[in-house]
This record gives sequence, structure tokens and C-alpha cells, in this order.
Amino acid sequence: MVIASSSSSVRPINNTLFPRSHFLSRQSQFRPPLHFSPTTFRSTVRASSAVVLERDSIIQPDNISEVEFFACPVCFEPLTRKGPPGFNLPAIYRSGFKCKKCNKSFSSKNIYLDLTITAGTKAYTEYKPARTELFRSPIVSFLYERGWRQNFNHRGFPGPEEEFKMAQEYFKPAEGGVLVDASCGSGLFSRKFAKSGTYSKVIALDFSENMLRQCYDFIKNDHTILSTNFALVRADVSRLPFTSSSIDAVHAGAALHCWPSPSNAVAEINRILRSGGIFVGTTFLRVTSSTPEVLRPFIQQTTQGGYSYFTEEEIKDLCTTCGLINYTSKVQQSFIMFSAEKP
Repeated sequence: MVIASSSSSVRPINNTLFPRSHFLSRQSQFRPPLHFSPTTFRSTVRASSAVVLERDSIIQPDNISEVEFFACPVCFEPLTRKGPPGFNLPAIYRSGFKCKKCNKSFSSKNIYLDLTITAGTKAYTEYKPARTELFRSPIVSFLYERGWRQNFNHRGFPGPEEEFKMAQEYFKPAEGGVLVDASCGSGLFSRKFAKSGTYSKVIALDFSENMLRQCYDFIKNDHTILSTNFALVRADVSRLPFTSSSIDAVHAGAALHCWPSPSNAVAEINRILRSGGIFVGTTFLRVTSSTPEVLRPFIQQTTQGGYSYFTEEEIKDLCTTCGLINYTSKVQQSFIMFSAEKP
């Protein structure tokens, strides 16, 4: 990891350098997160590794503006933003977001922006299927890049570096645009997309609070990412908080089989993509070319471990049924990378 050295042009992040959003009172509990709640994995940032940014990029007056692509997950109206300008973690953290139509407010906590429908609820609690709740666990979030993801290689996944290169080939038409890494997990690919310099903005999006915290833990001392146009957003893939036709590229690595409703998710991805926008995903296939014909009818009637695995034909049918075109795919054992385009 790269830790920026101190000089006259850099200062530690603190409350002085971040003017407080008027959406937050003086008694607000939102503070730059030096540690997380005791109910989650504790991640303390020591003074020796404090995040540093260019001072000139931080000290900016608060302003009110309509956000370019963030939308209310309730009514999909564009959000207004009040706070320091800039599309980076510190600026977004110090900002408040509000829907002009339904008057719902959204803010950041623990460095990610919560744009779920249930953001801000006090008494109501909602649980997702077990496969979704599993990845909200702090233990799974911690282990994801420390052994969990490496096991995918046994099923034909070529590995993060090769998968990233393959995805970049598909995303060539979207270079210079806005990329959303949906179901980003701990940000394994989000970080690669951000550091590539290929995109104007990269949004790491996941429903799991602990996955987003783990992503921040990986980048908190990486000045290259902290100073780039990068955001951490909590959202439901079946209710994406973006205006229609505002996103150039959507990536979903090893995610399709985890989604409660893949059809709702792919339909949402189609909605937010611009014309010509690219969707790239990877997942595990339920059957492969090596699966004996006599076993296929039985395998097709079951799911494994609560996950929804599909065939090549089903994934293509899903994408085209949801309005995407120019479907293509690459298969290696149980691994499939597929791509489709918004007309």
C-alpha cells in the first residue's frame, strides 16, 4: 500500500478540513470513522497511517447541487447534494443527500453512502435470503480475500488478474465513462478499476455493510484511490440508486448466483445503463459441457447451498429477456464471463 508522505501540500483528514454539511446538526454522530462499531470487526486507524489528501482538493465551500447520477431508491428522482464538491470518499462523507420529491435524506456512515430504501429506519429491520445475509457477516467479509475467493480457482475461475484483463476488454467501449462494480464485496475488482485510470468515476456498490467496511480497510492508506473519483455505496442490486441511462459500465463479479432475484437485478442494470453501455458478469455454471447428459435433468431441478446456478443458455435468455443485446460469453469449466450491451 502507498502512504503519502507529509509535506506543505498535504494534511491529515480532520473535521477542520471538512466543513460540516448543513444536513447534519452539531450533535450529529457522523464522524470520520477511526474505528467501527464493536458489533463488527474493529479496524483502528493509527496516527502513523492516517489518510492524507491534497489540501486544495479538500478545503472547498459547501454548495447545493443536483447529483449527476445518484437517485432516490424510492422514487428514482435525482438527489440533491449539500456539502463540499468532489467525487471522492472524504467529500462524499461530508455531504448530505436528499430527494426533492419524497423528501428522504441519505448520508454516509462508516465512510460508505447508504442508498438503500431502508436507510434511516429506526425500528424496522429487514432480512434478505440466507445467501445474502451470509455476506453481511464480518467474518465472511474479512475472509473473502483471505482464502474464500481463492477457492474459486478449483471451479475454473482464472484468477483476479486474468478476470480483470478479460473484463477490461469487454469494457473498451465504456472507457472514460462511469463504472459501477455491483456486488463488489470487499472491493477486489473495484480497486483494480479505480487504479487503472480507465474510468471517470468508479462506484463500489454492495448490500453488505461489512464488505464495504472491509473495502475501505484495504484502501484507507492508498492515496492513489483516495484521491481519485471513487465512492463506496450501499445499495440493493434490485433497486439501484441511479437515474435511468446514466451509467456507462456495470461489472458484477461472481454475483449472479447470489442475487435474490437475478431478473430484477438485470432489468435494473439495463435501466441505469446508457445506450451502448456494457454489462459484464461472472458466475458459476450449474452444468458444463463435461456434465453427463444423464445427470443434467436432475442437476437442473436443484440449487446448491442456497445459491441459484444457471446454464449458459439460461444466462443468455435472462440478458436478452431483460432487453440487452449482443450477448457473448467465455467459459472455462464451471466459470463463465458474459457480456451484453444496452441498445
